[in-house]
Amino acid sequence: QTMPSHAYLYGLPRKFYEEFKIRRYGFHGTSHRYVSARAVELCRRHPSNTNVISCHLGNGGSVTAIARGKSIDTSMGFTPLEGMIMGTRSGDLDPAILGFLMDRGYSSKDLIKMLNKESGLLGLSGISNDMRDLEKAAEEGNHRAKEAIDCYAYRVRKYIGAYAANLIKVDILV
Repeated sequence: QTMPSHAYLYGLPRKFYEEFKIRRYGFHGTSHRYVSARAVELCRRHPSNTNVISCHLGNGGSVTAIARGKSIDTSMGFTPLEGMIMGTRSGDLDPAILGFLMDRGYSSKDLIKMLNKESGLLGLSGISNDMRDLEKAAEEGNHRAKEAIDCYAYRVRKYIGAYAANLIKVDILV
């Protein structure tokens, strides 16, 4: 609700925004709002001069940049699929992959299901969408579990770094 248009507009023809309201909305707003406000309070700061990067890490996850108490960007977009790798969601990917797979017989319904329910940590590891299971498997030498964890951590760091660059100064990372 507080993201500027340069953060929420996609590089699509304007008609899709005007006709269908296709834009980045983000999710987990209540969580980010509460956690960032509480962190500001605990750090004895004032929201009007504090920049926060809030990480909502779980089976679904997002990262949000908050400048002076207002969200200026978030990793999720039009749907919760955009952003970081999650338990069963793919996160960011090249949109042309979908056309490539459709040309090979996958339906849009199949692809949406796969992106939401069969991807992310589960899809990468082939084991689980639960980080605890993956950590155990990685400790036991499972390469795919370690790789899934590494991909996840890399994407979280990537969003934190991007938002730190846009905020210029980060006071709190939570």
